[in-house]
Amino acid sequence: MPINILMPALSPTMEKGNLAKWFKKEGEAVKTGDVIAEIETDKATMEYEAVDDGVIAKIVVPEGTNDVPVNQLIAVLAQEGEDPKAAAAAAGKGAPQLKPSATSAPHPAPSAPPSPPQAGEGENKAEPAPPKPSPLGGEGGAALAARGGRAAPAVDARGANRIFASPLARRLAKDAGIDLGRISGSGPHGRVIARDVAAAKDGKGLREPAAAASAAPALAPSLTDQQIRALYEEGSYELVPHDGMRRTIAQRLTASVQTIPHFYLTIDCDIGKLVAAREEINAAAPKDKDGKPAYKLSVNDFVIKALALALQRVPEANVSWSEAGMLKHKHSDIGVAVALPAGLITPIIRNAETKSLSAISNEMKDLAARARARKLMPQDYQGGTSSVSNLGMYGIKDFTAVINPPQSTILAVGAGEERAAVRGGKIEAAQIMSATLSCDHRSVDGALGAQLIGVFKALIENPVMMLV
Repeated sequence: MPINILMPALSPTMEKGNLAKWFKKEGEAVKTGDVIAEIETDKATMEYEAVDDGVIAKIVVPEGTNDVPVNQLIAVLAQEGEDPKAAAAAAGKGAPQLKPSATSAPHPAPSAPPSPPQAGEGENKAEPAPPKPSPLGGEGGAALAARGGRAAPAVDARGANRIFASPLARRLAKDAGIDLGRISGSGPHGRVIARDVAAAKDGKGLREPAAAASAAPALAPSLTDQQIRALYEEGSYELVPHDGMRRTIAQRLTASVQTIPHFYLTIDCDIGKLVAAREEINAAAPKDKDGKPAYKLSVNDFVIKALALALQRVPEANVSWSEAGMLKHKHSDIGVAVALPAGLITPIIRNAETKSLSAISNEMKDLAARARARKLMPQDYQGGTSSVSNLGMYGIKDFTAVINPPQSTILAVGAGEERAAVRGGKIEAAQIMSATLSCDHRSVDGALGAQLIGVFKALIENPVMMLV
């Protein structure tokens, strides 16, 4: 029986992908582990390997095709012993044919992004149909796997407002007359599985119905594309279509500011000792035979380490909000915003509290280089317990940053600059850096946020404390 190769979901936010390149042609044999395609997601470019032996019977989606929906048929694999032509006719019949994009072709006007659903929408809707089979498993699963691990299950951009459940869990819940929206899922990405339904029958793990959600005020409608363009004279602008990364950033940050109650705490840090320590450490760095130092610390490396240690010393702030309960994290996984031509991405330094400053520095340089080359794997940027956004190199004094869900905090760091400071009754010049902590008020209250940024200030102003 032929195997349908589908466009996989490679991250929780991925809805479409670009099929950049095919490494195999129709009629060419593949072995398990062969790289057969290169796919661009909204965050990275990744290679994919065959997980079955066979022959490429038909390529449905040509290379160079953009915006291929997740679970779209992209190719057909004939298993050993099958006639490739017969396999292509049987498995590929009726599959949508997508044309590759061409630079000369006109770009359609992008539609306005849909307004995020209101709180509780997913619980009040009728139970959705079971999801399509995963491109990496199930009946007729696709012969693809991400290098370094299988692709993640598809997740709708609406996140928590869509109910994710296994087909078995859906059937059990329907038989038991239990609303899936009230069951807390314990599977991957909060997916409801059979044991969750069994627990719900005993009255465990059930959420309260979102009765008050319908009374919530509606968000003001945004302008349509036509209304926006009508405000400007025809020919006075150029329409540049959004790419996948920019759309994802827009959706996630819009959802963040509309669903997370932000508050902000700003503090000034005297980084005179830090600057002196940085210069001394960099000067003492060992060099290789070509004279290249083993590391070169930046101020941001100290900021990452200080935030990681502060979260360990104030563990109540190292949390993520979920409807079922608070996720209290054991480690400090710090995301660091990296600017890209199409937007930004936050690769993560895992267990940052356990790493030396030199290790953080070298790992951050590697992550930033791979981010700019769009070579990050999903595990490099998904998750995290807090983030750092530093605009000091642009001369920005201070700013506020938008929280990256499901994190509860993000630290916005400005430039270190000479400012007047009062010491012992005298006005002196001091090297001052402003830092602003954005907090999710659902999980981090004002006093707790103040405690966290206070510990951060103490560590930044006395960097030797990071070594204790």
